[in-house]
Amino acid sequence: MGRILAAAAALALLSASSVLAQTADKSSDADYKFDDLDSIQPNTEYLGDVSEAKWVSSGQPEQFEDNVLLTLSETGRSSSGTLLASTSYVWYGKVSARMKSSRGKGVITAFILMSDVKDEIDFEFVGVDLQTAQSNYYFQGIPDYDNGRNLTVDSSTFDNYHTYEIDWTPTQLTWSVDDTVLRTLKRSETWNTTTNQYHYPQTPARVQLSLWPAGSPRNGEGTIAWSGGLVDWNAPDAARFGYYYSMISDISVDCYPTPDGANKTGDEAYIYNAKSGTNDSVAITDDNTILKSLLGSGTNMDADYPKEKESETAESPAATSEVATVPGLTGAGPGTNGHRGNDGSDNTVAETDSSGTSSSPGSSSSGVGGFSQGTTDTQRSEASLPKEK
Repeated sequence: MGRILAAAAALALLSASSVLAQTADKSSDADYKFDDLDSIQPNTEYLGDVSEAKWVSSGQPEQFEDNVLLTLSETGRSSSGTLLASTSYVWYGKVSARMKSSRGKGVITAFILMSDVKDEIDFEFVGVDLQTAQSNYYFQGIPDYDNGRNLTVDSSTFDNYHTYEIDWTPTQLTWSVDDTVLRTLKRSETWNTTTNQYHYPQTPARVQLSLWPAGSPRNGEGTIAWSGGLVDWNAPDAARFGYYYSMISDISVDCYPTPDGANKTGDEAYIYNAKSGTNDSVAITDDNTILKSLLGSGTNMDADYPKEKESETAESPAATSEVATVPGLTGAGPGTNGHRGNDGSDNTVAETDSSGTSSSPGSSSSGVGGFSQGTTDTQRSEASLPKEK
């Protein structure tokens, strides 16, 4: 079994982030409760030190009883949705989420595993179909719309808690709901004769939970149609509370042993040592993951903001830096697209723009065809739900 370690960032040709490194210590598998928000740090603050946070957020997470709420509002910080991403990674394991989805046209709830090279394993919930969980997977972000399968849930995904589980091994994937396996995928079924590769998720991934507006007019027609139409801001939840929401009660992570033949020289961090972005390019090392500032990356961890010149005064202020202050805003970091449409990259492995703080899980400068977190500063006067406007 695995254990979660203070992890790390780094990279030769691709950057990586704080990670989950595998050893034989079963006692360190994780069960995350959300009875407060103390384990969550905004992506504008997280620099890759996993001792400071278990989850990185963008958008507006809220607290309600023993749940964290992912919110989606028409304006403000969650106008593009809310995303939580674990600060640690898992390289094969069993991950489950006890949760309730949101509901409504254009509103998508997601529980996924996402790697820095866009290997992805999904549960997605379309707000107009509360009896179905959609299962899907991607290899390096390559769109293959034959990969999805609908899974029937025996009661409302909005009204009732269900436990959704992804069981991921080097040879097989299963998707389960409430302890019943509803889909099995074998790695042997994913051979691609064009690239002569298995198009199977195979690289260390973060756990991500999100609520996002696929039904935004900024998105493509196909994405909007898939989501059930444009988001209705006059629908009951949005009108009553001021936002749509999904509820996450707890997350469980059971790590599997390090894959046979893995390149292991340490216990703290995953890095990529080749641009292929496949499992044989992953190494487990003791590299540092903590950045000096939000301008840093896996390839330049000491990058910092320029210092103000002594001669500059209030009458002659320093020029404002145009460099993005949230890592990942201009890069192809994990979760930038959420999965639908073209995010401006091709189907090759892209260099990520972030590291131990890939800390902008889900934040992207592009709102085209996918999930892009809001970056406005408007905050609600009170963090509670359900609370009428």
